[in-house]
Amino acid sequence: MPAPRQLVVEADGGSRGNPGPAGYGAVVIDPDTAQVLAEAAEFIGVASNNVAEYRGLIAALTAVRDLFPDTDVRVLVRMDSKLVVEQMSGRWKIKHPDMKPLAARAAEILPASSVTYEWIPRAENKHADRLANEAMDAGRRGGQWEPSSSTAGLDTPRAAPEPEPSGPPGDAAAGAAKVRAAMAAARPAPARAPKSPQAARAGQAPESPQAGQAPDVPQAAQAPQVGWGSAPDLGSPATFVLLRHGETVLTPEKRFSGSGGGDPELSATGRDQAARAADAFAARGTVQEIVSSPLRRCRETAAAVADRLGLEVRIEEGLRETDFGAWEGLTFAEVRERFGSDLSAWLASPEAAPTGGGESFTEVAERVAATRDRLIAAYAGRTVLLVTHVTPIKTLVRLALGAPPESLFRMELLPASLSVVAYYADGNPSLRLLNDTSHLG
Repeated sequence: MPAPRQLVVEADGGSRGNPGPAGYGAVVIDPDTAQVLAEAAEFIGVASNNVAEYRGLIAALTAVRDLFPDTDVRVLVRMDSKLVVEQMSGRWKIKHPDMKPLAARAAEILPASSVTYEWIPRAENKHADRLANEAMDAGRRGGQWEPSSSTAGLDTPRAAPEPEPSGPPGDAAAGAAKVRAAMAAARPAPARAPKSPQAARAGQAPESPQAGQAPDVPQAAQAPQVGWGSAPDLGSPATFVLLRHGETVLTPEKRFSGSGGGDPELSATGRDQAARAADAFAARGTVQEIVSSPLRRCRETAAAVADRLGLEVRIEEGLRETDFGAWEGLTFAEVRERFGSDLSAWLASPEAAPTGGGESFTEVAERVAATRDRLIAAYAGRTVLLVTHVTPIKTLVRLALGAPPESLFRMELLPASLSVVAYYADGNPSLRLLNDTSHLG
């Protein structure tokens, strides 16, 4: 019996905005000769980094299967996404609803026993990263990636040009043709037109995208204009006034207080802060809608404002705070003492989760971004008060600025502080205010 064919797969995905215009790149390499056997890249519309990374993995494994349909293979997958590597290796749980079907799809392509995963630094994944960026560049131009225009692997030996298919279905030429056909067939269907803001306000919830597909967004959002261009009048933006809830008994002690532990109420100080915020909004008279996290401290803060303005409060699950797992209720020092290595990993990577099955910052960003998109569609042209928590507010600000995940540690958000982000019809956000506490006196 012949020895299994050894192959190396490298894959990557990226999103300019996370979520934003996204693409993936994938390459199949012969480890003995370092020859590139197949390349794939595709612009996939608006998606998150993790969705794009999983799409790159799926494309790479599909390429292996279609190149060698009748061959016993052993595939080493090398990626710089620790999330994908750890989840596909079975060491991390897959909790995000968008990731589960993509991971299941990747696992079905080849037998589990034939695939192993290895995390590599980004600097060692340049070929796939370049392909992903070429795909995103092509999408920005309104097209798709073409192999003839790629410069991703100029330093990598290539397999000799293939003759036209003439042998049995399993030979290399026919396999390469099948890869190209499979890549084309795997492209998502064009997105449906989004529901109108009028329909959303009438109570029709925006539809959620299918796994692996771009969300339904206006065409302009697929490649937002950046800078001081002469854009047409885009009308009134959807304006999110972001109010952090008032203090609880845990706040002054700086204890982790997320959505995975207790659900504390506002303290006397927190109730006073909520009342002062309500006074400020009543004086300004600009808030038209109120949406709150389901956690008690936010609902109480939102209710104080709603009573003054005569508005109802809509509860939005996606605005809840991070689940901090086993760290809930502990101080930073206590977490460092009990879970030092886990805390260090969490501080070093947005893909690391707190001890005990909490949420990573990557998972929170995907949840918050999906919530943001739903609310923008539902409240286009209106001013909405979102009563939520530290991490969701910082995440909305980070995404609006296109800042890296580590920027979360470089923002200060005090209890009952105000921040404001406006979202225009071309997909460009504008940060207007951050951590304002002037209304608290």
